[in-house]
Amino acid sequence: MTEPGVQGAFGRRVLGWLRVLRDDLCTVGADPLPPSVWVRWLPHGVLWLAAFGIGLGGTAHLANDGNLNLTAALLIGIAQGGAVVLAMRRPIPAWWLSMAAMVVGAVAVHGRLAAHEGVTFTWPWTPAGIIAHLLVLLLLALRVRTRISGEALALTVLVTYVFEGLWGASKYQPTGVVTIVLSAVVVVLGMALRGRRVARAELGRQTTLTAEERARRTLLEERSRIARELHDVVAHHMSVISIQAQVAPHLVENPSEELKENLAGIRENALEALTELRRVLGVLRSEHPETGDPLGGPATGAAPHAPQPGLDRLDALVENTRAAGLTVTLDVTGERRVLAPGVQLSAYRIVQEALSNVLRHAPGATARVELHYSLLKLSVEIVNSPPTRPTSPSPGAGHGLLGMRERIAMLDGSLAAHPLPDGGYRVSAILPTSTLVAGPDPAIDPTDPKDHTA
Repeated sequence: MTEPGVQGAFGRRVLGWLRVLRDDLCTVGADPLPPSVWVRWLPHGVLWLAAFGIGLGGTAHLANDGNLNLTAALLIGIAQGGAVVLAMRRPIPAWWLSMAAMVVGAVAVHGRLAAHEGVTFTWPWTPAGIIAHLLVLLLLALRVRTRISGEALALTVLVTYVFEGLWGASKYQPTGVVTIVLSAVVVVLGMALRGRRVARAELGRQTTLTAEERARRTLLEERSRIARELHDVVAHHMSVISIQAQVAPHLVENPSEELKENLAGIRENALEALTELRRVLGVLRSEHPETGDPLGGPATGAAPHAPQPGLDRLDALVENTRAAGLTVTLDVTGERRVLAPGVQLSAYRIVQEALSNVLRHAPGATARVELHYSLLKLSVEIVNSPPTRPTSPSPGAGHGLLGMRERIAMLDGSLAAHPLPDGGYRVSAILPTSTLVAGPDPAIDPTDPKDHTA
């Protein structure tokens, strides 16, 4: 590489350093000194007292020993004390103010040093200026990055060397070495304290993350345990039911069509239950379920293998219930339109659970399902007549109505379920549809009467 090339590279590096210094030290951003944990505002009070003493002592020293007029001495003393106060909120501008006070004081006193007879004036730093600058450097190192603290220390050393080592004066007591040594000690101390505080904060953050991760893993393990129980017990029995329903017609000589139809319905219900069970198991075993938010929020993964049931499958549900032996009528009024997935899923599950309850608890009864679309709500009502045959004890735990109420509560709707005077039962739900999607349901043919009544 040629010599001009070397000089050009060195010049670019110097410019890069100067840009870094400008970005780090040419700022007036606020960085307030946090209150102490043990004695909340005591450090602030101590700094205010120190600033007052520095301003008073610096003014007296410059006026009496430095032969400066009172106005100039007062301004420099106020600047030195004010730098300490300013450092509690804006440490970098405070450092500049302290350096400026030192430079102005050193220049103002420089020409008067030879006039001292038998007295050597502390120069270029006065005792008050040293104390003020040490406090400013400490407050700076406690709150800014290590690199910025190092840059401030380096510039302090450079300016001190220029005044005392290069410019110099006569008849003065040098304070450059003391200032540089104490400044280095203070900056290292501030860096260490700041590093300790940052490490403690990071340790607290890591502890919180560890606790959250432990809770999440515990939840996932519990969900996996539930999924195993469902798979090993419920899925096994449903598979056996499906196989037995498929084999049963072959065990009877000349089975009737009604028997075949009922057995086919049993098998179809068992297979559908297995499909739903597999979806639930996938949700339980997945850390980020692929089915998305049950209230219609965005999915967190890939598309599910089978969509959540909605109101477009309500006719199939009614037909399936009829095949199980329950007489059901479906009446839909109002302008049918696409609703939020959470509303559709909740309405479907409520109808499904209500019809299942009729099958279990009201043998021989008839049921009527009514859906009414209005501008801001969807009304769902399921009413069944009194049972015509005695009911057998139900092995269920009574979670059906609880599940309905939880779904309605998530949508800020209302649910009413109560027996009727004639012995029947009524379930009525109102689901807000303020999150409806504009436009008609593409799966609905308005000219087809099946899309309005069944």
